[in-house]
Amino acid sequence: MLLVLCVDLDDDLGRKTGIPTPVIGADDVTEAAVALATADPEDSDVNVLFQGVNVHDELAAAGEAVEVAAVTGIDGSDVKANRAVGKEVDRVLAELSTGEEVSAVVITDGAQDESVLPVIRSRMPIDGMRRVVVRQAQDLESLYYTIKQVLADPETRGTILVPLGVLLLIYPLVVVANLFDVAGAAVLGILSGIVGLYSLFRGLGLEDTVDGAAATVRNVLYTGRVTLVTYVVALALLVVGGVQGLDTVEAVRDTGAGATTGILVAAFVHGLVQWLAVAGVTSSLGQITDEYLAGRFRWRYLNAPFYVLSIAVVLYAVSGFFLPAAPGVTPLGLPDLALALAAGTLIGVLSTLAFAVAESQLPSAEPA
Repeated sequence: MLLVLCVDLDDDLGRKTGIPTPVIGADDVTEAAVALATADPEDSDVNVLFQGVNVHDELAAAGEAVEVAAVTGIDGSDVKANRAVGKEVDRVLAELSTGEEVSAVVITDGAQDESVLPVIRSRMPIDGMRRVVVRQAQDLESLYYTIKQVLADPETRGTILVPLGVLLLIYPLVVVANLFDVAGAAVLGILSGIVGLYSLFRGLGLEDTVDGAAATVRNVLYTGRVTLVTYVVALALLVVGGVQGLDTVEAVRDTGAGATTGILVAAFVHGLVQWLAVAGVTSSLGQITDEYLAGRFRWRYLNAPFYVLSIAVVLYAVSGFFLPAAPGVTPLGLPDLALALAAGTLIGVLSTLAFAVAESQLPSAEPA
């Protein structure tokens, strides 16, 4: 048996006519449609009821075993409305208990009513669905419902309305700025920059990255990790080293000794590397301290500052070998370079061997 099911999710039929639902049978549905049309001629559910009767008559004329019914939800929450429709569908199926399998053709007037389709499908198969739309207002209700759903979603609302609000504020803010003799172009540039940064932020999906970074910083602050302090100190040392490297470049350039690109790079490294070494040792000591406090200390972790020192010695010597005498530059000869390379190698190798032996002979903390 086929059931033509007219769906009125917000219960316009019951609220405006007082007719109890569900309404079953072509004659009763026709009377309900006339009553609703009399109460509110502009209600689109009138068309749904008449369409249901029309489909019923067409199928009955073709010899199909068919019945028509109208079910309603409640005005307000979609979840409660869907549950109300489900209960009325159960009542309709109970009254149609003919022993035959019942399938449905659902008649609605837009996307909002179609949200109840899973509820109906859980009770019987759906052979078809027909949306009734007044020709003069085609897709109007669906568009309204779509916009309503978009604006009801917090994430989508923030993504769309925030940039739109800033854009709409640009003109009045520029006008106000001009009244106070503030450059309107500056205000326009600032607001456009804000919208641009926001769009890039959302487009690149940086929300999770920023949230994760903020959570990491909070965790570091709350747990009292030494690395927070040592990283800040290391960053300050790198800034100072960068400035020192630029000063060394200027000093080498002022000597007029053929400052090629390679020489300038060597000068920058020569001025930077001392500060870079101190920054590396500081940050590695902070990390070692945190590992020790967390009970994860290993003797081999002490290799880090020695490796940094070894690399710094090599870079300092190599860069100084290629530089002329200048303020802030320690020019090195070939014997000095060989000695520095040997020293850097020995520092790395000896530290590795020493801490490997220490780790094999002395106890270290077990992993947390």
